[in-house]
Formats: sequence, C-alpha cells, structure tokens
Amino acid sequence: MGFSPAFYACSIPPVGPNKFTELGQSKFNNVVLVPTAQKWSIAHDHTLVYKPLRKHNHQSQHLSFTDEFYIKHAQRLDEIRNVFSEVGEDTLEGLMMIDAIQRLGIDYHFKEEIEAVLQRQYMKASTHGESIQDLYEVALRFRLLRQEGYHVPADVFNNFKNKEGKFKQNLSKDIKGLLALYEASQLSIEGEDILEEAQRFSSTLLNAGLEHLNHHEATVVGHTLEHPHHKSLPRFMAKSFLKDFQGPNGWLTVLQELAKADFNMVQSIHQQELLQISKWWQDRGLAEELKFARDQPLKWHMWPMAVLPDPSLSEQRVELTKPISMIYIIDDIFDVHGTLDELTLFTEAVNRWDIAAFETLPNYMKICFKTLDEITNEISNKVYKEHGWNPVDSLRKTWVSLCNAFLVEAKWFASGHVPKAHEYLKNGVISSGVHVVLVHLFFLLGHGITRGNVDLVDDFPSIISSTAAILRLWDDLGSAKDENQDGHDGSYIECYIKEHQGSSMENARQNVTYMISDLWKRLNKECLSQHPFSTSFTKGSLNIARMVPLMYSYDDNQSLPHLEEHMKSLLFEAFPL
Repeated sequence: MGFSPAFYACSIPPVGPNKFTELGQSKFNNVVLVPTAQKWSIAHDHTLVYKPLRKHNHQSQHLSFTDEFYIKHAQRLDEIRNVFSEVGEDTLEGLMMIDAIQRLGIDYHFKEEIEAVLQRQYMKASTHGESIQDLYEVALRFRLLRQEGYHVPADVFNNFKNKEGKFKQNLSKDIKGLLALYEASQLSIEGEDILEEAQRFSSTLLNAGLEHLNHHEATVVGHTLEHPHHKSLPRFMAKSFLKDFQGPNGWLTVLQELAKADFNMVQSIHQQELLQISKWWQDRGLAEELKFARDQPLKWHMWPMAVLPDPSLSEQRVELTKPISMIYIIDDIFDVHGTLDELTLFTEAVNRWDIAAFETLPNYMKICFKTLDEITNEISNKVYKEHGWNPVDSLRKTWVSLCNAFLVEAKWFASGHVPKAHEYLKNGVISSGVHVVLVHLFFLLGHGITRGNVDLVDDFPSIISSTAAILRLWDDLGSAKDENQDGHDGSYIECYIKEHQGSSMENARQNVTYMISDLWKRLNKECLSQHPFSTSFTKGSLNIARMVPLMYSYDDNQSLPHLEEHMKSLLFEAFPL
C-alpha cells in the first residue's frame, strides 16, 4: 500500500510557525560558534567557544545569503499565494495546503491566506453541519480549526459510528483517516468522551495494522503514535518531515524548497543568539564562582527556542534565557549545595529583596542574588522603555514564590517528612519555575499589559498552572537524575506510594500518566476559552508542555540523546542549497 501526499501531510509531526526578519549588521558577525569536543553533549556545552571567523566557510558554522537567494525566496512565496487563490477557500486541497505549510514551519508567511480558508471552513461547517463522510477530511478540518482556537464540536465524528454507538469497523482499512482521527483526538477537552473513544479506537487499529505495512509506512505510523502533532514541537520536527514529505503536486516541491531556505535562515538567527548568550554567560562569571551549579547555557536557551519559534522574537528569546538560567542556578543552590540554615536566610533575604540583607550570607549567595537583581532590573527597564509598564514588582514576586517553594521542599527533606501527594504537587507547580518563565514572557512580549491582565498573570492562572503541573509530573517520571545532580527534592511518585500503601511503582507511574493526560485536556480547554492573553503567549505555554518530554527523558547514562540530536540539527546542520 502506498502513501499519498495527503498521508504524509497528516502523519508527520508539524513544523511550527516562524517569522524571519533580516538580521542586519551584528556585532557578533566576526565570530563563529564551534563545537570543539569530538563527542558533543549538552552536559558539557561549555565546549562552545569563540573563534575568529576564518576565510573558509563551513555551512554548519556560518551561513550567508545572497541577493539571488532572497529573490528566489520571494518568488516561491508568490507561487504559493497564487496556488491558494487557485484552490479556493472551501476545498480539501486548501486544508491539505494549510496542513503542509504549518508542518513545514512557513505558515507565518501566509497568515491572511490561512485565516481566510479556516474562517470559510468554519462558517461552512457551522451553517451546513458536517455531512461529509470522508474521515480524513472531517478529522483534518476539526484539528486545523481547533488548534487555531475555533471551538468545533466533537460530535462531528458521530457520522462515523454505527447504530450501537461504536466507531465503524470498516474504518480499519482507512489508515490515512485513522491517523487524522488520532491526531484530532489530541485536542480533546474534559468531558469529551467521543474523542477519548476516538483515540483508543484509532491507536488500537493503527498498532494492529503495523505488521501489514512496509517498513517506511510502519515507521511513519509509529512516529505519529509516539509524537502526535499537537504535543510535538514543530520546528524541531522540520527535517524529519521534509525527509518523508513526497508527492507529485507542484506546490509540494515549492513548499519543500521554501522550507529548507527558511530553516537555514532561522538557524543563522539562532546561532547569533547563542553567541550573545555565551558572551553574556561568560561575562557574568557564574560558572567560575558557582562551580557546584550547572553550566549549560546552550541547554537553557533551548527552552526559549521552543517557546518562541517566531524568528522575529530573537531579542525576547535571548532575554528569556537569562531568568531561565537563574532558575537552574537557584535550584542547585537549594538542591545540592546550601545548608538549611543558609537556605532559610537566603529565602528571607529574597522576600525582603534587600541587597544589604545578603551581607551576612556566604559569598556564593551574594553573587547569585546580585545577578538575579541585575537581570530583574535590566528586563524591567527594557519592558518599561518598550511598553510603558514597569514589571519589577511582578517579576520579584515570582522569584519570592519560587524560593519559598524551594525552601518548603528543602525542609521536607531535612526533616524526613514525606508530604501527601496533593500537597507535594501544589508546591511542585510553583517550584517547577514555569510561573517565573511565563510571567517574564508575558512582559517581554508586551501584548495586552493592563492592570487587570497583570493581576491575572501574577495570580497563577490555569493556563500557567496546568503547564507547570505537566512539567512537574513529567520530571518526576524521569528514570535518572539530572546530569549527575545528587540533590534530593522528592517526587510525586514517592509521595503517592507512601500515601497509598500497597501501591506498586508501576501503578503510581500509570496514575501520573493519566494525570498528565487530564492536564493536557485542561490546557486545551484554556486555549479554546476566552482569555486576555495573546496568541504568542498561549502558544508559548503550550510549547513549554511540548518541550517537557525532551528535557526530562533521560537514558541510563543520565543523558538526553533526543534533545542532543535536535540541538545539533537545529543549530549546526544546515540544508545544502
């Protein structure tokens, strides 16, 4: 059985939206980023060093673009816009184009065209109902509309059930439709039983049919089951999608060429960002002063790369890396180095946010707080200049809450107390650091900054707490400690087993998996509900949840092989053009 272009378009995880803008002249143009170790690892990413730009030009180290390159790029954009006009706004091909464009990460070029198609499709479905009997088309339309915030009812899938209320068994032969149904089921919210049933039905049949597919087809299906569209990081999947993206349609070829060019342009932007982060980190000198703490600016910058895939948000990515680095540093102070007395005094000083209060503390704590204070003030000044609002109070509050939560965990460990599972998780969503990151993101984006919205984001809304709980529980599912960090901050699983006497490790882990699934439904609901947050902020929250499995799936060697491969691909391996 062969896979049509539409099959590929519905079965490979997506490439997320991006927006490329010219870099212009950068003060970092005279240096290149070079991984010097023979075996590169994010656990030792200090091997990224500065070297003068040499006459030879390796694509993986430095990318330059000619006028001819930009002219061809513009021509391809025009070609695709023309195709949009030709296929119309209410056709299946229009949906397939949107799907392919989004998965290739070039949808930021076609926002108006995509919105016109989706609006037309939504009006058509709302007015006339969903009478189409093609599972692939119905599921694809449902997913594309929901992921852009249209509240499409899940009962559109009732047409594919029999008189007994079960999905029809003859759908087992429709692999393309089953994949689309499985992908659509990932956007379920609480109480949508039909989508839960759709996920079980489609995944069962797809797994059962694997042995009847050829190797390539089985690989595509297996990859989709493991990495569904909605829960994957689009930009990170670009090369995987391009490798399998095939078909006779002329616009598919143009999209491939366009996506490869964009990938290289975005890679060049990320390389410039890494140079800025590396210089900032070296200038701060924290790696030398706090030798017990993690020294991984490249890994930390992967968070903003995932959270903010839009290439035009380069400055925001660089700035967001700074508070993220401090979350890791302060976590190590609490988890692996500080005594309980020191940690208590540190937390009290942070609550007062008074530099004088740190004079009696150890030098490493003085250095940490001084850096934290400087970062907070620098970001606050930047936000005030650009958006007219000084967020210093909000930013400080997030650090106070984080340190308070870290101290609670430190006291639990010091006393040998194992809290109730719900008590642990309530504190754990704060100690995850997600609130710190998203509050900084809110102000750096500068969208909708009003007194009411600031109060809302300060108050840990559900769109933040759901993401934080997903991170905390995924972290606790990890089978290995974080890169040789020997700290003791407990886990939900440990608390659950202690609380539920006789429960096995397997049962506890299964319970956590169910909880993560329910949290995704809550997060989906938040994204569909009316709220004052911008699309960039909402997708940023989703992207944190999508990034979590990559950040916490350690192997037996306490490494993150999948994350490392994505890093190398995104940062050092360009497409030949």
